[in-house]
Amino acid sequence: MTFPEFQGFPKIARLSRDIIITEKIDGTNAQIYIDDWGEIFAGSRNRWVTPQDDNYGFARWVEGNKTELLKLGEGRHFGEWWGQGIQRGYGLKEKRFSLFNVARWIPEEVVPEGVFTVPMLYTGEFDTSAINRALMVLRSEGSMAAEGFMDPEGIVVYHTAGNVGFKKTIENDDQPKSFIQS
Repeated sequence: MTFPEFQGFPKIARLSRDIIITEKIDGTNAQIYIDDWGEIFAGSRNRWVTPQDDNYGFARWVEGNKTELLKLGEGRHFGEWWGQGIQRGYGLKEKRFSLFNVARWIPEEVVPEGVFTVPMLYTGEFDTSAINRALMVLRSEGSMAAEGFMDPEGIVVYHTAGNVGFKKTIENDDQPKSFIQS
């Protein structure tokens, strides 16, 4: 008898573990990849970009800031490319790159000049009240990423044990994106 390929059931993470809540910035997903030779690549959510085939100028920015960005070190660095001319714009006159992995960069490491991290709003054990408070703070005080901008998008809740993130938006969070009217 030949057995089919065995697939085990994945381990289930405990809900009552640490979470990190960050502000969800409304821009475009971006990544910087640095290989072990020191070559640097720019990417969007689903493709590599170049200055000739760019995504809101991200590849041009990476190319123009290569020396400083190499300080990020080898590996993939995911973040949001946001600001002037991208989605909400946040009232900025420039574009910014903000890294998602805040636990790596705060407080031991310093991000390279011209690079930001998404604002951390809470870290601690999973708590729905903390999630609701983070949303309430953004709703009442505005964006923590762009001071004075009063229309932030929402939050990302990263569950460390599950290694998964969940987004929660301030508006229309109860409806699938395809049902939201423009």
